[in-house]
Amino acid sequence: MVSFSGLDYSVIIIFFVSVLLIGFYSGRKTGSKAEDYLLSGRKIGMFLFVLTTVSTWYGGILGVGEFTYRYGLVSWFTQGFPYYVFAFLFAVFFARKIRTASLFTIPDKLSLVYGNKVGLITAVLVFVLVSPAPYLFMTASLLSMLFSTGTVVSLVIAFLLSVLYLFQGGFKSNVYADALQFFVMFGGFFMVLIIAYHTFGGIHYLQSNLPQNHLQITGGTSPTFIIVWFLIALWTFGDPGFHQRAYAAKNGNVAAYGIMISIFFMALFDFLTTSTGLYARAALPNLAKPVLSYPLLAEKILSPGLKGIFYAAMFATIMSTLNSFLFLSATTISRDFIFKISKDKDESKLKTYTIYGLVLAGILSIALAYYIPSVIDIWYTVGSLCIPGVILPVVSAYYPALEIEKEYILIEILTAVVLSICWYLVRENFLNVKVIGEIEPMLVGLTGAALIHIYGLIKRPSSYKGARI
Repeated sequence: MVSFSGLDYSVIIIFFVSVLLIGFYSGRKTGSKAEDYLLSGRKIGMFLFVLTTVSTWYGGILGVGEFTYRYGLVSWFTQGFPYYVFAFLFAVFFARKIRTASLFTIPDKLSLVYGNKVGLITAVLVFVLVSPAPYLFMTASLLSMLFSTGTVVSLVIAFLLSVLYLFQGGFKSNVYADALQFFVMFGGFFMVLIIAYHTFGGIHYLQSNLPQNHLQITGGTSPTFIIVWFLIALWTFGDPGFHQRAYAAKNGNVAAYGIMISIFFMALFDFLTTSTGLYARAALPNLAKPVLSYPLLAEKILSPGLKGIFYAAMFATIMSTLNSFLFLSATTISRDFIFKISKDKDESKLKTYTIYGLVLAGILSIALAYYIPSVIDIWYTVGSLCIPGVILPVVSAYYPALEIEKEYILIEILTAVVLSICWYLVRENFLNVKVIGEIEPMLVGLTGAALIHIYGLIKRPSSYKGARI
């Protein structure tokens, strides 16, 4: 049972009001030009770049708590470490190239290199991948816990808290709201970890009260389980948030070094969240709903007011991703669908199109979060089915040596997605078959994509020259 004091409610309401005020104030002078509204004029400096990149990178904080509660350190090994590796590679091999391209979205680049059909199909996959639904669901869950509001009401409130300032200020409001939430999320988790340490003790307490596997880096899980999560981390190369921020950076150095600096803060926040999850498992060993491990730990060790700060930190972690994914979804709708399908190529209308996109993305996300109320199910399904069709096309679009003819890339994308979906649907029939039952849909899709891409490279004429920028 979770209880809240008037002081807790006051802290949380002050946090919500602060986010809205900063969002509206920072975006008050945003122009209607596409670059101003969608990318803040491509003038994001190092400080804001790091804050928005790190805060957006997180969002599934309740899922992290559940994962750590159930499996221990393997949560960090699968949800943290592989992303540092691929984020570093992204910074080294892609960030400057993306900034130099000065486009708006991933489908923009793929349309340029492989044609409009590939761009539109990729836009569909990107739209699905950046669905705000999981983060909308988590925000609504916390709101419902706090204020005893119904599911639909909580979903609508969560949407409005994250979208209202985006109508006016676009990406600039997104960035400044993220900056505030960066400090709130770090401050809240620093606080709860320090209090947990003083309440229970240090590493010896954890060693004495955790299952043995929880302090092993692989957690006793199967190699296939580890491999799949590492492959899912390949998504970093095609992450629309990374691409968007690289496009918005002041220059290529801000994009590249900003991501490298962000990795440090990502690792620090992972330390805070993983350690807090381990304390929750040690102090509350028999939770019926591990997804509530963080809130229930807060109930056990935090006094009134401090509990409100920690809840604000959880809201900040989720909402900094929710607002970014809402804006990414809206940008995909406006730039990659409406603008490219429309005969009117007036870029000044992209702001209006994006506002329409924000409303549409919100409606779709509310519906999805209502009918599939499981964060992990949404992540797993979306990632497994869509990522295989995106990775190689994105990588090859920036490296001519890996580029293949557009007919092959179209087949590659469709085959990867279809194979992933088919195996996802029939896999349950083979769960009892050794080895075969452990093959994940994503592995099937990536294998199909890789084979077609290799074939495309072999068949590419020596005289082939693709579009470059």
